[in-house]
Amino acid sequence: MLKTRVITALILLAILLPILYFGYFPAFAMAALVFFAAGAWECFRLFKSPRPTLWAALWTLAFCVILFFTGMPSVRPLYVLCVLLWAVRFVPALGLGLPPVESFANRLLNATYMLSILGCFVAIVDLFQRSPLYLLSVMAVVWVADIGAYFSGKGFGRHKLAPTISPGKSWEGAVGGWLAVLVISAAVAMSMGAGETFQYHLYSRWGWLGFVGVLTVMVAASVVGDLFESQLKRRAGMKDSSNLLPGHGGVLDRIDALIPVLPLAALVDLWLAAA
Repeated sequence: MLKTRVITALILLAILLPILYFGYFPAFAMAALVFFAAGAWECFRLFKSPRPTLWAALWTLAFCVILFFTGMPSVRPLYVLCVLLWAVRFVPALGLGLPPVESFANRLLNATYMLSILGCFVAIVDLFQRSPLYLLSVMAVVWVADIGAYFSGKGFGRHKLAPTISPGKSWEGAVGGWLAVLVISAAVAMSMGAGETFQYHLYSRWGWLGFVGVLTVMVAASVVGDLFESQLKRRAGMKDSSNLLPGHGGVLDRIDALIPVLPLAALVDLWLAAA
Protein backbone atom coordinates (compact mmCIF):
# COMPACT_ATOMS: atom_id res chain seq x y z
CA MET A 1 0.00 0.00 0.00
CA LEU A 2 2.84 2.41 0.83
CA LYS A 3 4.47 1.73 -2.53
CA THR A 4 1.17 2.40 -4.32
CA ARG A 5 0.66 5.64 -2.39
CA VAL A 6 4.15 6.84 -3.26
CA ILE A 7 3.79 6.01 -6.97
CA THR A 8 0.44 7.79 -7.19
CA ALA A 9 1.83 10.84 -5.36
CA LEU A 10 4.87 10.99 -7.68
CA ILE A 11 2.67 10.83 -10.78
CA LEU A 12 0.43 13.62 -9.48
CA LEU A 13 3.45 15.76 -8.60
CA ALA A 14 4.97 15.17 -12.03
CA ILE A 15 1.76 16.51 -13.60
CA LEU A 16 0.92 19.35 -11.23
CA LEU A 17 4.30 20.81 -10.24
CA PRO A 18 5.27 21.97 -13.78
CA ILE A 19 1.83 23.55 -14.20
CA LEU A 20 2.20 25.41 -10.91
CA TYR A 21 5.82 26.38 -11.54
CA PHE A 22 5.21 27.86 -14.98
CA GLY A 23 1.79 29.28 -14.02
CA TYR A 24 0.25 28.32 -17.37
CA PHE A 25 -3.44 28.99 -16.88
CA PRO A 26 -4.96 26.83 -19.70
CA ALA A 27 -3.12 23.73 -18.42
CA PHE A 28 -4.14 24.52 -14.84
CA ALA A 29 -7.77 25.05 -15.89
CA MET A 30 -7.86 21.69 -17.67
CA ALA A 31 -6.36 19.94 -14.64
CA ALA A 32 -8.95 21.65 -12.42
CA LEU A 33 -11.74 20.47 -14.74
CA VAL A 34 -10.53 16.87 -14.58
CA PHE A 35 -10.30 16.85 -10.79
CA PHE A 36 -13.65 18.62 -10.47
CA ALA A 37 -15.35 16.05 -12.71
CA ALA A 38 -13.89 13.22 -10.65
CA GLY A 39 -14.93 14.87 -7.37
CA ALA A 40 -18.44 15.51 -8.69
CA TRP A 41 -18.84 11.89 -9.71
CA GLU A 42 -17.70 10.75 -6.27
CA CYS A 43 -20.09 13.19 -4.61
CA PHE A 44 -23.14 11.81 -6.40
CA ARG A 45 -22.04 8.26 -5.54
CA LEU A 46 -21.77 9.20 -1.85
CA PHE A 47 -25.34 10.50 -1.98
CA LYS A 48 -26.49 7.36 -3.81
CA SER A 49 -27.64 9.25 -6.88
CA PRO A 50 -29.02 6.86 -9.54
CA ARG A 51 -27.12 8.66 -12.35
CA PRO A 52 -23.82 9.92 -10.91
CA THR A 53 -22.02 10.13 -14.26
CA LEU A 54 -24.75 12.20 -15.90
CA TRP A 55 -25.04 14.65 -12.99
CA ALA A 56 -21.27 14.95 -12.72
CA ALA A 57 -21.08 15.78 -16.43
CA LEU A 58 -23.72 18.52 -16.07
CA TRP A 59 -21.94 20.13 -13.11
CA THR A 60 -18.60 19.88 -14.93
CA LEU A 61 -20.18 21.68 -17.87
CA ALA A 62 -21.29 24.45 -15.49
CA PHE A 63 -17.76 24.72 -14.09
CA CYS A 64 -16.40 24.85 -17.66
CA VAL A 65 -18.73 27.76 -18.48
CA ILE A 66 -17.53 29.62 -15.38
CA LEU A 67 -13.87 28.99 -16.26
CA PHE A 68 -13.90 29.97 -19.90
CA PHE A 69 -17.01 32.05 -20.57
CA THR A 70 -17.77 33.93 -17.34
CA GLY A 71 -15.61 36.53 -15.67
CA MET A 72 -14.39 35.34 -12.27
CA PRO A 73 -15.52 38.51 -10.44
CA SER A 74 -19.12 37.81 -11.44
CA VAL A 75 -19.14 34.48 -9.56
CA ARG A 76 -17.36 35.67 -6.41
CA PRO A 77 -20.67 36.02 -4.49
CA LEU A 78 -20.57 32.22 -4.65
CA TYR A 79 -17.94 32.38 -1.88
CA VAL A 80 -20.40 34.08 0.46
CA LEU A 81 -23.04 31.46 -0.33
CA CYS A 82 -20.57 28.62 0.33
CA VAL A 83 -19.54 30.05 3.70
CA LEU A 84 -23.19 30.43 4.68
CA LEU A 85 -24.01 26.88 3.58
CA TRP A 86 -21.27 25.46 5.78
CA ALA A 87 -22.36 27.58 8.73
CA VAL A 88 -26.10 26.90 8.57
CA ARG A 89 -26.36 23.46 6.93
CA PHE A 90 -23.24 21.31 7.02
CA VAL A 91 -21.97 22.13 10.52
CA PRO A 92 -25.37 21.36 12.12
CA ALA A 93 -25.50 18.09 10.17
CA LEU A 94 -22.55 16.80 12.20
CA GLY A 95 -24.77 16.85 15.28
CA LEU A 96 -28.20 16.30 13.77
CA GLY A 97 -27.23 13.59 11.31
CA LEU A 98 -27.99 13.15 7.60
CA PRO A 99 -31.41 12.67 6.01
CA PRO A 100 -32.49 9.28 4.60
CA VAL A 101 -30.95 8.48 1.21
CA GLU A 102 -34.32 8.19 -0.53
CA SER A 103 -35.64 11.54 0.73
CA PHE A 104 -35.97 14.89 -1.03
CA ALA A 105 -33.89 16.39 1.79
CA ASN A 106 -31.01 14.15 0.74
CA ARG A 107 -31.24 15.32 -2.87
CA LEU A 108 -31.28 18.92 -1.68
CA LEU A 109 -28.25 18.27 0.55
CA ASN A 110 -26.51 16.66 -2.43
CA ALA A 111 -27.07 19.79 -4.52
CA THR A 112 -25.83 22.12 -1.77
CA TYR A 113 -22.70 20.02 -1.20
CA MET A 114 -22.02 20.03 -4.94
CA LEU A 115 -22.42 23.80 -4.87
CA SER A 116 -19.80 23.98 -2.12
CA ILE A 117 -17.45 21.81 -4.20
CA LEU A 118 -18.01 24.13 -7.15
CA GLY A 119 -17.20 27.12 -4.93
CA CYS A 120 -14.02 25.38 -3.78
CA PHE A 121 -12.77 24.86 -7.33
CA VAL A 122 -13.74 28.36 -8.42
CA ALA A 123 -11.72 29.65 -5.48
CA ILE A 124 -8.77 27.44 -6.46
CA VAL A 125 -8.74 28.96 -9.94
CA ASP A 126 -9.25 32.47 -8.57
CA LEU A 127 -6.35 32.18 -6.12
CA PHE A 128 -4.14 30.57 -8.77
CA GLN A 129 -4.66 33.63 -10.95
CA ARG A 130 -3.44 35.72 -8.04
CA SER A 131 -0.30 33.54 -8.11
CA PRO A 132 0.46 29.81 -7.79
CA LEU A 133 2.43 30.51 -4.61
CA TYR A 134 -0.52 32.38 -3.11
CA LEU A 135 -2.78 29.40 -3.79
CA LEU A 136 -0.29 26.97 -2.29
CA SER A 137 0.11 29.16 0.81
CA VAL A 138 -3.65 28.91 1.43
CA MET A 139 -3.77 25.17 0.84
CA ALA A 140 -0.74 24.74 3.11
CA VAL A 141 -2.86 25.90 6.07
CA VAL A 142 -5.02 22.80 5.67
CA TRP A 143 -2.07 20.48 5.03
CA VAL A 144 -0.18 21.72 8.10
CA ALA A 145 -3.32 21.42 10.23
CA ASP A 146 -3.82 17.84 9.04
CA ILE A 147 -0.21 16.80 9.65
CA GLY A 148 -0.10 18.56 13.03
CA ALA A 149 -3.37 16.93 14.07
CA TYR A 150 -2.10 13.49 13.05
CA PHE A 151 1.07 13.62 15.14
CA SER A 152 -0.58 15.41 18.07
CA GLY A 153 -3.40 12.90 18.09
CA LYS A 154 -0.98 9.99 17.97
CA GLY A 155 1.06 11.37 20.84
CA PHE A 156 -1.53 12.98 23.08
CA GLY A 157 -4.99 12.02 21.85
CA ARG A 158 -7.30 11.08 24.72
CA HIS A 159 -10.63 12.83 24.14
CA LYS A 160 -12.55 11.85 21.00
CA LEU A 161 -13.61 14.73 18.76
CA ALA A 162 -16.49 12.99 16.96
CA PRO A 163 -16.51 9.30 17.96
CA THR A 164 -19.59 8.36 15.95
CA ILE A 165 -18.26 9.95 12.75
CA SER A 166 -14.48 9.58 12.86
CA PRO A 167 -13.27 7.66 15.93
CA GLY A 168 -9.61 8.32 15.17
CA LYS A 169 -9.84 12.09 15.63
CA SER A 170 -9.26 13.73 19.01
CA TRP A 171 -9.53 17.19 20.52
CA GLU A 172 -5.83 17.06 21.32
CA GLY A 173 -5.09 16.38 17.66
CA ALA A 174 -7.26 19.29 16.54
CA VAL A 175 -5.56 21.67 18.98
CA GLY A 176 -2.13 20.41 17.91
CA GLY A 177 -2.98 21.04 14.27
CA TRP A 178 -4.19 24.54 15.11
CA LEU A 179 -0.99 25.37 17.02
CA ALA A 180 1.13 24.00 14.18
CA VAL A 181 -0.69 26.27 11.73
CA LEU A 182 -0.21 29.35 13.91
CA VAL A 183 3.52 28.72 14.45
CA ILE A 184 4.37 27.88 10.84
CA SER A 185 2.13 30.60 9.40
CA ALA A 186 3.75 33.18 11.69
CA ALA A 187 7.18 32.03 10.52
CA VAL A 188 6.06 32.35 6.89
CA ALA A 189 4.53 35.79 7.44
CA MET A 190 7.73 37.12 9.00
CA SER A 191 10.18 35.48 6.60
CA MET A 192 12.03 37.08 3.71
CA GLY A 193 10.31 36.79 0.34
CA ALA A 194 6.89 36.04 1.84
CA GLY A 195 5.14 38.91 0.06
CA GLU A 196 3.23 36.59 -2.28
CA THR A 197 1.74 34.47 0.49
CA PHE A 198 -1.67 34.57 2.09
CA GLN A 199 -0.08 34.59 5.55
CA TYR A 200 1.94 37.73 4.84
CA HIS A 201 -1.03 39.64 3.44
CA LEU A 202 -3.21 38.57 6.36
CA TYR A 203 -0.68 39.78 8.94
CA SER A 204 0.29 42.99 7.12
CA ARG A 205 -3.35 44.09 6.66
CA TRP A 206 -5.04 42.93 9.88
CA GLY A 207 -2.21 42.46 12.38
CA TRP A 208 -1.74 39.56 14.76
CA LEU A 209 -5.31 39.59 16.09
CA GLY A 210 -6.84 39.22 12.64
CA PHE A 211 -4.09 36.76 11.70
CA VAL A 212 -4.88 34.42 14.60
CA GLY A 213 -8.64 34.85 14.22
CA VAL A 214 -8.81 34.04 10.50
CA LEU A 215 -6.42 31.09 10.73
CA THR A 216 -8.39 29.69 13.67
CA VAL A 217 -11.60 29.79 11.66
CA MET A 218 -9.83 28.19 8.66
CA VAL A 219 -8.48 25.35 10.78
CA ALA A 220 -11.93 24.77 12.32
CA ALA A 221 -13.45 24.77 8.83
CA SER A 222 -10.92 22.19 7.64
CA VAL A 223 -11.87 19.87 10.51
CA VAL A 224 -15.57 20.29 9.70
CA GLY A 225 -14.95 19.54 6.02
CA ASP A 226 -13.08 16.35 6.89
CA LEU A 227 -15.76 15.22 9.35
CA PHE A 228 -18.63 15.92 6.98
CA GLU A 229 -17.16 13.78 4.22
CA SER A 230 -16.46 11.03 6.77
CA GLN A 231 -20.12 11.24 7.77
CA LEU A 232 -21.17 10.84 4.13
CA LYS A 233 -18.89 7.83 3.66
CA ARG A 234 -20.12 6.20 6.86
CA ARG A 235 -23.75 6.55 5.74
CA ALA A 236 -22.92 5.21 2.27
CA GLY A 237 -20.93 2.29 3.73
CA MET A 238 -17.80 3.33 1.82
CA LYS A 239 -14.25 3.43 3.16
CA ASP A 240 -13.11 5.87 0.45
CA SER A 241 -15.00 8.16 -1.91
CA SER A 242 -13.54 6.07 -4.80
CA ASN A 243 -10.34 4.33 -5.82
CA LEU A 244 -9.43 6.82 -8.56
CA LEU A 245 -6.17 7.64 -6.74
CA PRO A 246 -4.65 4.24 -5.87
CA GLY A 247 -3.41 4.20 -2.31
CA HIS A 248 -5.07 7.53 -1.54
CA GLY A 249 -8.74 6.79 -2.14
CA GLY A 250 -10.65 9.34 -4.17
CA VAL A 251 -10.40 13.01 -5.06
CA LEU A 252 -12.83 14.01 -2.30
CA ASP A 253 -10.71 12.11 0.22
CA ARG A 254 -7.82 14.42 -0.69
CA ILE A 255 -9.75 17.70 -0.79
CA ASP A 256 -12.53 17.22 1.80
CA ALA A 257 -10.89 19.61 4.28
CA LEU A 258 -10.23 22.14 1.50
CA ILE A 259 -13.86 22.35 0.38
CA PRO A 260 -15.03 24.75 3.13
CA VAL A 261 -11.65 26.49 3.49
CA LEU A 262 -10.93 27.66 -0.07
CA PRO A 263 -14.10 29.77 -0.57
CA LEU A 264 -13.56 31.27 2.90
CA ALA A 265 -9.92 32.11 2.09
CA ALA A 266 -10.90 33.62 -1.27
CA LEU A 267 -13.51 35.76 0.46
CA VAL A 268 -10.95 36.90 3.05
CA ASP A 269 -8.56 37.68 0.19
CA LEU A 270 -11.15 40.00 -1.35
CA TRP A 271 -11.51 41.80 1.98
CA LEU A 272 -7.74 42.03 2.31
CA ALA A 273 -7.47 43.58 -1.14
CA ALA A 274 -10.12 46.12 -0.22
CA ALA A 275 -8.48 46.99 3.12
